[in-house]
Amino acid sequence: MLTERDLQELLDFKPQHPVLSVYLNTDPSQGGADVYKLKLRSMLKDLELPEDTGAVENYIEREYEGGRSVAIFSCAAEDFFRAYPLQVPMRSRARVSNRPHVKPLAALFDLYGWYGIALVDKQGARLFYFHLGEIREQEGVLGDSVRRTKDRGTQSSGGRGGTNGQTPHTTETTERNMREAAEFAAKFFEENNVRRVLLGGTDENVALFRGYLPKRWQSLVVGTFPISMNANNLEVMERAIKIGQEAEHRRETEAVKALITAAAKGQGGVTGLDDTLLMVQEGRIQTLLVIEGFRAPGYRCQECGYITAQAQESCPYCGSSFVEIPDVVDLAVRRVMEDGGDVDVIHDNPQLEEHGKIGAMLRY
Repeated sequence: MLTERDLQELLDFKPQHPVLSVYLNTDPSQGGADVYKLKLRSMLKDLELPEDTGAVENYIEREYEGGRSVAIFSCAAEDFFRAYPLQVPMRSRARVSNRPHVKPLAALFDLYGWYGIALVDKQGARLFYFHLGEIREQEGVLGDSVRRTKDRGTQSSGGRGGTNGQTPHTTETTERNMREAAEFAAKFFEENNVRRVLLGGTDENVALFRGYLPKRWQSLVVGTFPISMNANNLEVMERAIKIGQEAEHRRETEAVKALITAAAKGQGGVTGLDDTLLMVQEGRIQTLLVIEGFRAPGYRCQECGYITAQAQESCPYCGSSFVEIPDVVDLAVRRVMEDGGDVDVIHDNPQLEEHGKIGAMLRY
């Protein structure tokens, strides 16, 4: 499973030789191995890095055990090779640059990363960790059995039978179970570095469970859905992906609205490639927002690393000369992540498209 540590290693790798980055869609629904191997050969045929292309092809032929996609990074001149099989599909592409091409991974983490899932009923909870298309049931907690009295339709809310057949004893048992399950879930979410929470069950049970979660975890609940406590892992994963994508789309829409408002007021936000790259240079970006797949050629100062989309005779910061680069957006993504900022890859948002496909919320 691809981890933050793996991503950080790619960010920290700064070789003196070109790096080949390959993303290959191997989803079985798109055809068998012959199909994606043919696609790989087509992507690599014009690249003049024989040792790296050979290493990639050898890995796919001899070591790759399958999945829905794979990310591969090779710099044979510096004995660097990393491959990460993934359980989510990615668009096939190959890039050669002076650094690993990490922008697609930022999008992947953004959409499929760090979900905690709790399926709840009145007796307990099943807890899952969902990350990059892989799901594992880590823990479960089961409290006392909850018995319901038969509702004869003659009892008021203050009678011995309680409301809707709930006796004081069953109500107390339910609340205790929910409280213990919520405490257990909070520890599980903390241990797994969960950043988004999904809750499954009946509306009543989900609402009760959510009320017992600490406020920190309540604020990270991004979606709820009805599901049986006996659902298998595949069903849980499919529901999690669907609900998670819907929640992510809503969050992205709100993030873009906030960015455009801040930029229009000149208060903590910028849009457009030129202004955003200037903020990258000044290290002021808290969150970079960029449309998925956006690429743009640009220039990098050979001395201080200043990046720009505009051709200039000399660097305005150090006076050195520029070298042309094929994708200044990818380098901007890398710089923001190296500086400790966040990258928010936005999917299908007309508003951000109209404002230059890129922008940033600023630290100051």
